[in-house]
Order: sequence, then structure tokens, then C-alpha cells
Amino acid sequence: KKLAKKLGVKLCAVILGNEIESKIEELSARGADKIYIIDSPELKNYLDDPYTNVLVSLIKEYKPEIVLCGATTIGRSMISRVAVKIDAGLTADCTGLDIDEKERLLLQTRPAFGGNIMATIITPNHRPQMATVRHKVMKEADIHKSHKAEVIRKKYSPDVLRSRTTLL
Repeated sequence: KKLAKKLGVKLCAVILGNEIESKIEELSARGADKIYIIDSPELKNYLDDPYTNVLVSLIKEYKPEIVLCGATTIGRSMISRVAVKIDAGLTADCTGLDIDEKERLLLQTRPAFGGNIMATIITPNHRPQMATVRHKVMKEADIHKSHKAEVIRKKYSPDVLRSRTTLL
């Protein structure tokens, strides 16, 4: 929310899965201004292809300046694939984020050289600017039940939701 405020843009959240409508209220209360929800039986279990394809489609349609993702096992797997498909850079495992307001750049700080120094990385030539953020790096957003987000429900064709792998 702080980064979005510095840029003067809305904070948007994306939620993918099956039977996930119940998650909208919490994302809204945590400060999201817009929530993109893709609720489909094909997204019940995480598979790289459909999740990647949906996120790529959303990014191409809405053109965000910044995309952040948790540095979890799934987050790392998915967001690197997204970055390749949209020809964007990706800074992994950030421990700090800030905004250069003059240049509208995401300042992505992460440990380098075995953790002995901290490097700040910028990606001035490609959009969106993308980063994964380590767990517990940032303080959890406060809950404001009165805050209401705009909810955008998206549907995608079977081609977008198709996977080359099958969960057995």
C-alpha cells in the first residue's frame, strides 16, 4: 500500500483458485483497492501452466507498473515463468522495497555475495518491474473492515487454463 501511494496508483491484488470468493473480504480489509479474482475448477490445484497463463494475460491486459509475489515455493516457480513470458526482469528474495518517486522506479533490495552486502537493484527499461519478497519481511497490513475494494471477476478460455501436466 505504501509503494502504491508513493506512485499515486491503486493497490491491486490477484487471487487465483477454485471456490475462493471467501478471500475477497480479507484482501479488501487489508487495503486492496482492486481485486482481480479468477475462480475456476481448473485452478483448484496449483499447476504451473494455467496459473502462469492467467497472470500473463492479466498483466498484458492491465499493464501494471509493478508486480510483487511472495518468495514461496509456488511464488518462485510461477513468477519466474511469468517474467520470461512478458520479457521483464525479476529480482528474487527481496528484503526491502522502496520507490524512486522522480524516476518511478522500484528499488529492490536483496542480500548479495552470500549475504555480506545488500544490493539495490532497479529495472528501468522494462515494465512491469517484478520482485519476489521473502516471508515476514514486511509488517502484515492492518485490517480495516470498512474498506471496500472494487472486485473484477475474470474468466479465461480453456486454452489459457490448459496444462501440459496432470495432477495424479
